[in-house]
Parts: sequence; C-alpha cells; structure tokens
Amino acid sequence: MKPLVLEDIVDREKYVGLRPSYRAAVIDYKRSRRLAVGEDITLLFEDRETLRFQVQEMIWVEGIALPDKIQNEIDTYNELMPADRELSATLFIEITEAAEIRPALDRLIGVDEHVSLIVGEESEAIEIMARFDPKQMQEDRISAVQYIKFALDEDAQRLFCDPKRPARSEEHTS
Repeated sequence: MKPLVLEDIVDREKYVGLRPSYRAAVIDYKRSRRLAVGEDITLLFEDRETLRFQVQEMIWVEGIALPDKIQNEIDTYNELMPADRELSATLFIEITEAAEIRPALDRLIGVDEHVSLIVGEESEAIEIMARFDPKQMQEDRISAVQYIKFALDEDAQRLFCDPKRPARSEEHTS
C-alpha cells in the first residue's frame, strides 16, 4: 500500500470545513473494518484512508501547522501502513469502568503471544500469529491500544482474498 505523503494531507484551515462530513464518512467506513474479539477487545484493520484520517485528526487536535511536524505525524502513521501481503490492525482493549482499567490491562500482559488470524477452515485453515509493535511492549505494562500486523504467505493470502473462505481473529487463552 502506498505510504502517505504531505500532499495527501489537507491543511488545518481547510480541514475545519471538511471535518464534519469527512469524519462521519470515515467513521462509517471503519464499521466494516472493525472486528470484535471477545468482550473487551476490538481490532480495526487499517488502510491508507483510516491512517490518513488519523493524521488529519492529530493535526486538528494538536493544532499542528508546520510542515515538518505534519511530516512527523505522517511518518509515525506510515509505520502502521500494511506492506504487501500484510494486514495491519489497531487492537483496542475497551474497558469502560475506570476502576477496572488497570486490573484488566494487568491481566492482559502477554496478550502479544495469544492473538492470531485464522484464514480458511478445517484442514485448509492457516493460523497467522499477530506481530505486535515492539516499541509498545513492556515486560510489566500494557497499553489499551496496540498496533499489530499479520504477515500473509501466498497460501494465506489466497484464502484471505477468497470471499467464500472464512477468516477470524482469536485471542488464545492458553
């Protein structure tokens, strides 16, 4: 997938007028890219448009106007851009009760060893372990937002691209 470049980003002043309709359109677009994995975990599969939206929103929220600062945001989000034969997702740990956030996150330390994508079914099923962003990993803490990738070999890509074949994500509890 082609990385984002500075010309893909609308400057903050123009974005003010575009933001309500663009934001609504992207939120709607993201619905079909979201996958619940258990009660408290959701995956959002990223692509060029979802990442462009993230850059636009960061520029808006942070009041970023300088081209080098905008480029820094672009570079950061381009790291999440899926490469050839790769899926990129943001994993959200969604805990709504404030008192439960830290205990729930503590219980999920090590989740990086237990998330996979399964394409196909029965004898043809291929399990692809998630590769978590090592910059986010700490031995004793976990963030409620994790960036992960799934590398697809040729067979996995063939199964994944076949609309007749199921795909699902799993959190292994073993």
